[in-house]
Amino acid sequence: MLIQINTYAEKPIYEQLRDNIIMGIASGQLAEGESLPSARVLAADLGVSFHTVNKAYDILRSGGYIVMDRRTTAIVAPKKTGGDIPAALAEKLTMCAAEAICHGIDESIFAKACAENYRKIKGGDIQ
Repeated sequence: MLIQINTYAEKPIYEQLRDNIIMGIASGQLAEGESLPSARVLAADLGVSFHTVNKAYDILRSGGYIVMDRRTTAIVAPKKTGGDIPAALAEKLTMCAAEAICHGIDESIFAKACAENYRKIKGGDIQ
């Protein structure tokens, strides 16, 4: 999986890394049980600080996206099945809906866009 970061973007690099890895997992580009590069190796490959990658890995671990083994190797965690929407995700969805309302986007158009994006990502058609 190719990780792309934009050092000129307003979004912090650790968030860009987190988002790239979550997209990779969701799209199937990163499989359950697959090892990610060590924080030091990935930092060197991307030309960023080890602490930046480590912060992204910590966030991914706390969110249940990766697990760390004894050698501090990051491994893609098993995908969760069913269940309720986690509180942190529900909060993001609420904010996304609020922004859509503020932009005057109709509920049906918003729901359609959400469904289309869900299907694209799940089908591996991500940009």
